[in-house]
Amino acid sequence: MNIDRIKQKLDLYERLMRLDKPIGILLLLWPTLWALWIAGRGHPNWLLVWIFGLGTVLMRSAGCVMNDYADRKFDPHVERTRMRPLAAGLVSGREALLLAAALSLVAFFLVLQLNRLTVYLSVAAFFLAATYPLTKRFFSIPQAYLGIAFGFGIPMAFAAQLEMLPPLAWWMLLANVFWSVAYDTEYAMIDRDDDIKIGIRSSALFFGRFDVAAIMLCYAAMLGIMGWVGFRLGLRWPYFLGLAIAAGMALYHYTLIRDRDRQRCFKAFLHNNWLGGVIFAGLALSYHLKAFDIA
Repeated sequence: MNIDRIKQKLDLYERLMRLDKPIGILLLLWPTLWALWIAGRGHPNWLLVWIFGLGTVLMRSAGCVMNDYADRKFDPHVERTRMRPLAAGLVSGREALLLAAALSLVAFFLVLQLNRLTVYLSVAAFFLAATYPLTKRFFSIPQAYLGIAFGFGIPMAFAAQLEMLPPLAWWMLLANVFWSVAYDTEYAMIDRDDDIKIGIRSSALFFGRFDVAAIMLCYAAMLGIMGWVGFRLGLRWPYFLGLAIAAGMALYHYTLIRDRDRQRCFKAFLHNNWLGGVIFAGLALSYHLKAFDIA
């Protein structure tokens, strides 16, 4: 195999793992960082930050490959996905399975450096990631299942840092479920017509004409839970300022999605990276002020 052929294959694998579209990595990473900072009281173990950061990239990549393998017969019929490597026949199903297995094994090797509880939780996390694509066949709101899969780094982060799972971890996971339903419904609004044609379930179809209202309620629920978390922990004003800015961003999303324009819905989806980031910034600054007993 010559150099050009190798480069071409690597480019296809990169696209299959969606490394060219890092939004999914960031939407996975922010809640994990929230949990690491809270579990570490503003001073997380930096080895854990590195392990969870790399693990997020690996498992999101593996999840994308598994998703495309599961959807390989549907994606050719959807305008947005028909040129994905598996859908276009540029990568074989066997290659995809081997790639997903390799990524998952490397991620599991990282988890083996952590305590037993975290290792056990990682098995559940893998099961959630592997089975999510199947939920689109029978579950009316697969985005809720995605929220659990995308947010499972939260209980894992608490387990790795504290060797236990406080109730707060599960409340934060619930907040992430509401957030995932909000942003992934924005994403699902893009594919509504194609999903109807090929028989795929989605929250956009389930909510129907109430889709925009449902998204805004999910944002409100997520921010409400995270606000309660902040009060419970006695966090300082930067955290609540971050939540207020995030609420403003959610209102901005309303202006983007209210007319259900595909491009503007996609813009709203992408903008959730900043929403997650501003919450983390407020959280980190709050702990910084708390450590020095400022404000």
